[in-house]
Amino acid sequence: MKSFDIQRFIDDRPLGRAHYTVLALIVLVLFVDGFDIFMVGKIAPAIAEDFGVSSAAMTLVFLLQQAGLAIGSFVVSPLADHFGRKRMLVVSTAIFGLLSILTAFATSIVMLALLRGVSGLFLAGTMPFCMALMAEFAPRRRRSTFLALGVAGYSAGSAAGAAVALLVPHYGWESGFWIGGLWPLLLAPLLMRWLPESLAYRVARDPADPEIPRTIARIDPGVRLTGEEMFVTPDARSGGQKSTLVDMFREGRMRASLIIFAACFLSMGNIALLAAWLPTFFQEMGGISIQRFAIVSMIGFIGGLLGTVTIGFLMDHVRPTLLIPIYYLGVAAMLTLMGHVPFGTPQFVVLLIIWGFCQSGGQAGLNLLMAQIYPTAVRSTGVGWSGGMGRIGGVVAPLFGGFALVSAFSLPLTLTLIALPPVIVAGLILLLKPIRKQPAAAALQRAG
Repeated sequence: MKSFDIQRFIDDRPLGRAHYTVLALIVLVLFVDGFDIFMVGKIAPAIAEDFGVSSAAMTLVFLLQQAGLAIGSFVVSPLADHFGRKRMLVVSTAIFGLLSILTAFATSIVMLALLRGVSGLFLAGTMPFCMALMAEFAPRRRRSTFLALGVAGYSAGSAAGAAVALLVPHYGWESGFWIGGLWPLLLAPLLMRWLPESLAYRVARDPADPEIPRTIARIDPGVRLTGEEMFVTPDARSGGQKSTLVDMFREGRMRASLIIFAACFLSMGNIALLAAWLPTFFQEMGGISIQRFAIVSMIGFIGGLLGTVTIGFLMDHVRPTLLIPIYYLGVAAMLTLMGHVPFGTPQFVVLLIIWGFCQSGGQAGLNLLMAQIYPTAVRSTGVGWSGGMGRIGGVVAPLFGGFALVSAFSLPLTLTLIALPPVIVAGLILLLKPIRKQPAAAALQRAG
């Protein structure tokens, strides 16, 4: 029986229709995921006003949403390592779509907060499912670029959430949840029909799976299989042995995992804080309406998109442990300056674009490291748990927003304080051992 190395097959194939189909579907899913997660923060003042409560009362909504995202990262994400990336992605997409529509019928802040908490359980799994599937489907020479393009979809969705603020005066805040719910429900059947399951996952779970030859033929119809092949992958576990959580910390991954966990806690916590409260900060502390802020922030999306798309290319040419800290120091500098430059001026728009570039690029860089630190058997678990630590940060950090409002902090002071965590993230990434462009397995052993 002849050995057939699945990873070598994937790496040797030229990019074709199957690769671009997977990329397009992943980008669409992550776009919806980013839209759904961050849209609430863009219209928070409008929701609070409609329910007759203060903006600070939205803290409960952000808190429960982030709690749901955190729990989902730890509980739901690992399911893809046992039931499949595609299956869990379809299920999660359909469920959070339904929950988003239900949220449009919320009759109180408490009800809305509870529904967002439950939605977070399934929203949390989307990123690790997509990153694991993309990392295992794309050729190694294009892996970082494909992953970065996928994350760009997430960033685009986050930015698109700002457009909901323009719909609020005409269709109410509920319009955001209708949009965020219908899109994933339309996507779910497309995923079922066109998205293939990861070959590496199939081989790791059952090398005799009859779907393996079919997926190979889909990627390259010119490959001729005899039926006598023994499908293998470099990191497949012997005897069909199942992975455990401990595997995240084996083979030199302990130190790298702990550093990534801490970096994600601070980075994603900071992103959640800004996504939830930045429009409110400018409205309450700077007198800027959420509609005016939405228009200007959509301009800043240009920077976020460029930062996310280019980080993959740059990480293939520049040492990630030196590159990523530069992005986070840029985040800190831009946030500090944004508190002192008049809103809406050309200088402010430039700062906003650079901030978006650095924030999206820096977090995308962390996501790329997560997807490559863990082998197939625990990739979704590793990415999910790293994200879970970030979601815990997302539970804690937004509390500062309510505190800053109640304490009547000025906008410059608030943004300066928020600029501190990115500086710490930069220092943490510098603590990782140098990771150069190299095969994933070697990079992982040297990262810790």
